[in-house]
Amino acid sequence: MDPSEFLIEPAELETALATGAVLIDARTLKEFNAGHIPGALNMPLSIFDPSELPKDKPVVLSCRSGARTLQGLERAQAAGRADVHTHFQGSMNAWLAACLPVEHG
Repeated sequence: MDPSEFLIEPAELETALATGAVLIDARTLKEFNAGHIPGALNMPLSIFDPSELPKDKPVVLSCRSGARTLQGLERAQAAGRADVHTHFQGSMNAWLAACLPVEHG
C-alpha cells in the first residue's frame, strides 16, 4: 500500500465533511476530549473495529499526526472495507496549523 494514494488535505477534508463524509478520530478519549475536529467521532486505535465504521457514507480517518490513521486504514482495508480509503495527512496537527476550529469534550 502506498500511503500517499490515500491522503486528504485540510481543505479537502472540510469539503468532504460538508458533503456528508464521516470523520473517525483514532486518538485516545483523553486526546479527543482535549480538542478534536468538529463533527469527528472517536474510535481509539486500541479498539478500532472496521466493521463498526459507517457503510453508507465516505469515511476519513484522523489522529494526531497521521501514524494511527495509517494503521486504521490498513486494518480497514484488510477487513475488506474498500470504502475506507482516505486518511487526513498530518491529522490534528495539520488542522491546528491551518487555524481551523476545534471542539472540546
